[in-house]
Amino acid sequence: QVQLVEFGGGLVQAGGSLRLSCAAPISFFSLYPMGWYRQAPGNQREAVADITKDGSTNYADSVKGRFTISRDNTKNTVYLQMNSLKPEDSAVYYCSIVWRGSRYWGQGTQVTVSS
Repeated sequence: QVQLVEFGGGLVQAGGSLRLSCAAPISFFSLYPMGWYRQAPGNQREAVADITKDGSTNYADSVKGRFTISRDNTKNTVYLQMNSLKPEDSAVYYCSIVWRGSRYWGQGTQVTVSS
């Protein structure tokens, strides 16, 4: 079992910024890709960004140029820096890892962007 712990959600005005953090208390964290997902009410969970063990990144088209995913392997933590936030970014954000063949999710952190 992996218990991912997320921090950093909250309420922000449109155009503002938030940084989400996700800690993964596992050995050899640096070897595992990590991802951020989000789910808004009535919508399916969607991928937002991911980062490989080598630091390569991918982003959903809707967040490209505004969000940045990064990782600190010394802290077993992955981050999502979110800038120029829009009301449509409002959702519960989850970090995720595939570890030993199983996908694990954090508990989610709410991000609300007011217009």
